[in-house]
Amino acid sequence: MKSILITGATRGIGLALARFYADKGYCLTLNGGHDKDALAAVEKELSKKTRVISCFGSVAEEKTAITMTQKAMDTFGQIDLLINNAGISHIGLLSDMTSEEWHTLMGTNLDSVFYMSKAVIPHMLHRHSGKILNISSVWGEVGASCEAAYSASKGAINALTKALAKELAPSHISVNGISFGVIDTDMNRCFDEEERAALSEEIPYGRFASPEEAAAFCYQITESPEYLTGQIIRFDGGWI
Repeated sequence: MKSILITGATRGIGLALARFYADKGYCLTLNGGHDKDALAAVEKELSKKTRVISCFGSVAEEKTAITMTQKAMDTFGQIDLLINNAGISHIGLLSDMTSEEWHTLMGTNLDSVFYMSKAVIPHMLHRHSGKILNISSVWGEVGASCEAAYSASKGAINALTKALAKELAPSHISVNGISFGVIDTDMNRCFDEEERAALSEEIPYGRFASPEEAAAFCYQITESPEYLTGQIIRFDGGWI
């Protein structure tokens, strides 16, 4: 059985990913850093389908990444796939953003990708096999007004994805990113109904994507041949 690590697995895309990969028979190592009860509930739910362990803690801290990776190796003996999904948003003018808010966002969105990737790569190198998928955003490609910090974090993830893919390709480790448009998750619950309707009208497909659609697309990418690497693949209903 293949083994997968998913960060930010208690809600939104992360929860949909956990459920989807459980249905596909993967062994799961799940992380959440905000709600211990929610993480325990997900572990209990999916343990009925497959082998599941969880690791509570912020992946903005290196110790969480190290602990999570070691638990996966101790339990499953290998790591086939890492999905760096954990992320937070911040809406507001950059000039109004505090240094603490900036560092919290960068820690959760970007540092976590570094810490998790650094932790799993040695185990993938040992087997000359593995895949890393980074969850990004269209704002990392084109930027968004009043989401400058979020856009910067996702743009950095895109660059890191491309560079790391070149670094790891000789060892048969693939690294890709998915540039998501608007997904119907808690992160976008800040919009009222009028705003949601206006945003939906901007999207040629006329609606937000569901977390389940996002998870299914992630699965297609991670099941692709290893020759697919270094790509930032957009999934946005034709929006950008």
